[in-house]
Amino acid sequence: MRAIHIVTTRLSSSFIRPILLDFVSCSPLRQFSIPRRFICAATKANGGGRSGSIVAPLVVNEDFQKIDVNPPKGTRDFPPEDMRLRNWLFNHFKEVSRLFGYEEVDFPVLETEALFIRKAGEEIRDQLYCFEDRGNRRVALRPELTPSLARLVIQKGKSVSLPLKWFAVGQCWRYERMTRGRRREHYQWNMDIIGVPEVTAEAELISSIVTFFKRIGITASDVGFKVSSRKVLQELLKKYGVPEDLFGRVCIIIDKIEKIPIDEIKKELGFTGISEDAIEQLLQVLSVKSLDDLEADILGGAGEAIADLKQLFSLAEKFGYSEWIQFDASVVRGLAYYTGIVFEGFDRKGKLRAICGGGRYDRLLSTYGGDDIPACGFGFGDAVIVELLKEKDLLPELGQEVENIVCALDKDLQGAAATVATTLRDKGQSVDLVLESKPLKWVFKRAARVNARRLVLVGKAEWEDGSVSVKVLSSGEQFQVKLNDLE
Repeated sequence: MRAIHIVTTRLSSSFIRPILLDFVSCSPLRQFSIPRRFICAATKANGGGRSGSIVAPLVVNEDFQKIDVNPPKGTRDFPPEDMRLRNWLFNHFKEVSRLFGYEEVDFPVLETEALFIRKAGEEIRDQLYCFEDRGNRRVALRPELTPSLARLVIQKGKSVSLPLKWFAVGQCWRYERMTRGRRREHYQWNMDIIGVPEVTAEAELISSIVTFFKRIGITASDVGFKVSSRKVLQELLKKYGVPEDLFGRVCIIIDKIEKIPIDEIKKELGFTGISEDAIEQLLQVLSVKSLDDLEADILGGAGEAIADLKQLFSLAEKFGYSEWIQFDASVVRGLAYYTGIVFEGFDRKGKLRAICGGGRYDRLLSTYGGDDIPACGFGFGDAVIVELLKEKDLLPELGQEVENIVCALDKDLQGAAATVATTLRDKGQSVDLVLESKPLKWVFKRAARVNARRLVLVGKAEWEDGSVSVKVLSSGEQFQVKLNDLE
């Protein structure tokens, strides 16, 4: 590691005593070298007094290497223009949640690692950002929000009344291969219903996502929902004599059907011990796209899975989104905790990965030692939907917007301009106060750049009269107004 030597002295009438300070870097970044040794001089030792001391200039013998100014791979900065888009998106998430009567919650980004380690083979297990903290505790950055929700529900216990309708918008972390719309950190909108066993819960959740899509200009011709049930796969495995303890592993493999070649799917299923004949029949059934065909030719009408799905499609008509949903037996979702109906939002042109997904998870709480409560929910990431909006040319134009620019026409009036700015801010108006002495040409350019509604000028003659000049920038109208009457 390179070293930087900084020498400073404090001269006094007695003596100079050098002090050696050591700094040790714990950063893994190779682009940035932390200095290890600083050499400096202390104040005089006779009582620690300062009288008569002189501080010599700082001497730098070697420069820092430049830091890598890009964020870590797979992560993002949010400069103002990107932050405006993020806030616009989040506001839609939150407004839809409000329209449906959900309350907002949040959880720590850092959680106990055990919260996310469930069953072997689950993809998320290998994607955790996890480490041991200084207290020798295994912790992880949350890769999703649902386990944290379950932990909070168990913690609250009987102090909350069911059903719970909660939503959250939080940052999640997964160390995974990056593709379009997939990063190693993303923000996720979750809506969850705790305490309702009926399919009406799933129907309302899908309705909320449809409402969101409509608000941002996405139609049923752009996006659809593939719907199935984990119970379909359970009944199929039972029919083909596959042991029940293989269910979780099979779900994880089936969830990869659109991600890896079908031969790889067959190979992975073969490793579980399922016979080749059963694999072929299973994959054939999973290609079924009609609920009627599944009922008539494969499962019959008596199964619980068929009944749940029929009810969901019936409710979709009542909610008004039947054109958005379709049956697809291959949808199982990759997380081990799903138990019933599952669904995924998808781009009909097939250019993007799943936009959102969710389903029923009635047995999640017992995984953490709680009593099982019927529950369902969904996760909706911020990255894929932005890619879709770009694809459809639906990204909004979101420039900076300020109601007022306040400028002093004389340097001596800077304090008066501050008074004007405070007066307007106290009335709830946004103000960009020009903090330096600038020519009017610069001020007008600034006003245009921030989309200011009006320009408030503080001139000497007007201010002596207790007034300011106001120029409405859209119309060019200009007038004087007393400070107390400025609205």
